[in-house]
Amino acid sequence: MLADANTRSPNAELTFGIIGLGYVGLPLAVEAAEAGMHVIGFDVNPKVTEGINAGRSHILDVKSGAVAALKRENLLEATTDMRRLAECDVVSICVPTPLSKTRDPDVSYILAASKSVADALRRGQLILLESTTYPGTTREVMLPALEAAGLEVGKDFNLCFSPERVDPGNATWNTKNTPKVVGGITKACTEAGAKFYERFLDTIVPVSSAEAAEMTKILENTFRAVNIGLANETALIADRLGVDVWEVIDAAATKPFGFMKFTPGPGLGGHCIPIDPHYLSWKMRTLNYKTRFIELASEINSEMPHFVVGKVREALNRNRKSVNGSNVLVIGVAYKKDISDVRESPALDVLRLLEADGAVATYHDPFVAELHEEGHQLESIELTEKALAEADAVVILTDHSSFDYRWIAETARVLVDGRHAVAREAGDVGRGWIVKS
Repeated sequence: MLADANTRSPNAELTFGIIGLGYVGLPLAVEAAEAGMHVIGFDVNPKVTEGINAGRSHILDVKSGAVAALKRENLLEATTDMRRLAECDVVSICVPTPLSKTRDPDVSYILAASKSVADALRRGQLILLESTTYPGTTREVMLPALEAAGLEVGKDFNLCFSPERVDPGNATWNTKNTPKVVGGITKACTEAGAKFYERFLDTIVPVSSAEAAEMTKILENTFRAVNIGLANETALIADRLGVDVWEVIDAAATKPFGFMKFTPGPGLGGHCIPIDPHYLSWKMRTLNYKTRFIELASEINSEMPHFVVGKVREALNRNRKSVNGSNVLVIGVAYKKDISDVRESPALDVLRLLEADGAVATYHDPFVAELHEEGHQLESIELTEKALAEADAVVILTDHSSFDYRWIAETARVLVDGRHAVAREAGDVGRGWIVKS
């Protein structure tokens, strides 16, 4: 029988190691530490570990006060020393899984973390992969690296996949109350993983295998990507028909069954929805199968920044101005409202396209002080009446709650609203993408 930390009752006896202290890892660390576990966070960035050890959070959803309190109670610490993984009863891997330029999965961070775990692996440990990836990664990539240490999975150690379901900025659903899916390499692994998460999370959803858990996360985000793609294509159709797409979607959403509301926008952003479906596309290409829905949705969604820039061009043309030489102020560059995350943000594409057309592009975002893009740096400017009035065009790309949209609409000379924020606040319909020209 596997004698490990999962059979112990007091959380105080458990040491939980988390590799990667970003948007997934740090909230997980705080939840576990608040449940009484001793948590060691591992990160390759010394600024991150030093900040946590000083009681500072670098994640918007995690308050520095919570980190400082856990640090004072010796429940949370951070280090760059991967050798300390040997101290941990449970290890969770929460590292990035980006796409390469050819849109192939980059599992180098998972491989590096797996090697660090393998170097410190001992009997009784539970290893969890939370990084989103393609079905088969846990068994085909991680397992061989860990078993190379000479231990047998399900007997000497347990290995599971449990997808992260973090939604930055969501005030309702968080790490603790979002149901946690877990699937292991063996049945014993699944049971160990579920038993561990039950210590500090509200709802656990065991599935039959690691592959089922991996596929669950991919399906969740593919569902969203495809339906957002449908909303975006509907927006393109409605624009050609001269119909307000948001009015149509709001009307359709009054149906109490058979319809789920998705809204159009300037494109997809974040680390999950624009990227995760491509993990499955890549995997299926290796099996000689084309994921047609995924490819089509990606094509439509990736065209939305071009559509928005086209609306800026159209609005300027109405004033007999060209994009070339115009001052264009972008409002909001985070990929969604009330967060600081700019990963895969469509605003980055819009800025690049505007500059490629010769515009002098500036931006304001209260959550993003500066951007490092295409070899140069942009800094957020102050959103003043002068800045709005002097811009040849203003384009809203992120609908942060703190913006006064009525004031923006009254002050801007030309306004393109990529989020329907102005009309939504005013309760108007029929404004479309170009609010003012």
